[in-house]
Amino acid sequence: MNQPDYDAARSYALTRLQNELSPTLLYHDFRHTAEDVLPAAERLAALQGVDGEDLQLLRVAAAYHDVGYIYAYWQHELASLRVAAQTLPNFGLAPPQIDRVLGLIVTTRLPQSPRDLLEQIMADADLDSLGREDYFELGERLRQELELRGEPRPLHHWQEVQLAFLKQHAYFTEAARQLRQTTQDKNLASLEIKLKADGSGLSPL
Repeated sequence: MNQPDYDAARSYALTRLQNELSPTLLYHDFRHTAEDVLPAAERLAALQGVDGEDLQLLRVAAAYHDVGYIYAYWQHELASLRVAAQTLPNFGLAPPQIDRVLGLIVTTRLPQSPRDLLEQIMADADLDSLGREDYFELGERLRQELELRGEPRPLHHWQEVQLAFLKQHAYFTEAARQLRQTTQDKNLASLEIKLKADGSGLSPL
């Protein structure tokens, strides 16, 4: 039996993201997967001692998790699952391996409900930006992305929603908490200050 070609599977998804995503995806763009989520998943896996087949399947899932945006916006996870299920057999992945990848993709859907360490890593990697210094820059990209889809988000209301989200969010893995929780707390505090400073009179970013 041939060994799965994990690298080719990952490359397939990344190439499609790079070439086929709409330019109006200002947040969920190629960079989100290739430069944010995939490296975050690899970093957390290393810190949590995940390697071998589990690491390979995690990397494939990270590459595929947003490929559904090529086809749909609001139900993109379902489209990602469909693409993965249809194409991963071509790269030699066995049904149990494909099921594992599909489960990891589902984990990125909000609200996140990871069932084990690998899914916890996937969930934390997808929301890695909540605990980063560029949180506000990326959040503004997401706000503009939604506006381009006919879903306007006035800045003050957007900040209220983001504050509520940060207050309820907690990273699942010890590695993510060590790496990101302090900065996430700082981002939350900054949002509170912004909202208290001038109410609805805040200027656009």
